Amino acid sequence: MFESVRGLLDEHRAVQEELSDPAVHADAARAKRVNRRYAELSRIVHAYEAWQGAVDDLAAARELAGEDAAFADEVPALEEQRDAAQERLRRLLIPRDPDDARDVIMEIKAGEGGAESALFAADLLRMYMQYAASQGWKTELLERNESDLGGYKDVQVAIKGSSTDPAAGVWAHLKYEGGVHRVQRVPATESQGRIHTSTTGVLVFPEVDEPEEIQIDQNDLKIDVFRSSGPGGQSVNTTDSAVRITHVPTGIVVSMQNEKSQLQNREAAMRVLRARLLAKQQEERDAAASDARRSQIRGMDRSERIRTYNFPENRIADHRTGYKAYNLDQVMDGALGPIIDSAIAADEEARLAALAGE
Repeated sequence: MFESVRGLLDEHRAVQEELSDPAVHADAARAKRVNRRYAELSRIVHAYEAWQGAVDDLAAARELAGEDAAFADEVPALEEQRDAAQERLRRLLIPRDPDDARDVIMEIKAGEGGAESALFAADLLRMYMQYAASQGWKTELLERNESDLGGYKDVQVAIKGSSTDPAAGVWAHLKYEGGVHRVQRVPATESQGRIHTSTTGVLVFPEVDEPEEIQIDQNDLKIDVFRSSGPGGQSVNTTDSAVRITHVPTGIVVSMQNEKSQLQNREAAMRVLRARLLAKQQEERDAAASDARRSQIRGMDRSERIRTYNFPENRIADHRTGYKAYNLDQVMDGALGPIIDSAIAADEEARLAALAGE
């Protein structure tokens, strides 16, 4: 695997020279792409230098061990350092998801369980927004469809990061959250104290950096306008400000009514539509890709039950990775790091195994 490092070192030098060209920074989209690639390659270069340094230190200690026993005593620790540096480099050389550095649009939808599912959708939204805040990311509520008893039938939020490093990207962390989230707890409306099981769906889409990245023929769009409505169907606006856009070739439908302006709702709907079209392209690429490049944890089946939140036991369990902990109260306050790390680690292991089998 390390044979590919030489080419990446050369590319790193070339990208570094490209960043010194003023013409690159005159094009915002190009500058973003180049900076992302530079950040990704820099991690590999630093890891390679650390590994090479550990190899050299070990070789020197072994050479001097015959003359001085003190150097022989250092060999086991230096071997551990070399192995750790080698493993880090090996993981960094796993083919990375090209969308990892992107921001995301997340949609949380009530599922089985009626009002309780809608209430849990609101809890999940708060959880993700708290996690985003802990990462220094910004959130923007794009659309919400409130239920009669509180919570959300459907809510969409954009989450934006600030790092150019793909490993620190929003998509790199939240892409594993898509699927069915199951909650077990006593609903507020339950008078007998019985535990109910409900489900809430989460969809995560990588956001398009530039509108031009996804070409949309306006003739392929069917656009309807209507009056916004609130819980129970009552009208909350006297003008036709809500927008529904249908992308005829794919059948994708996006509705927006969060803003009072029809133009703002249309812009938000197009933003979500582009994200969904990009995700569709990604799924098609994944389906055609080799096992080494296909995510083993983020499956394409969005009906998959990925996690259970058991409130009576304060337990959180991820069914894909086997992760389990009894700190659900902290998780609901945004402490998602260990769960997401388990998904990233499991995906890396699966990719490494696939590469080894090629």
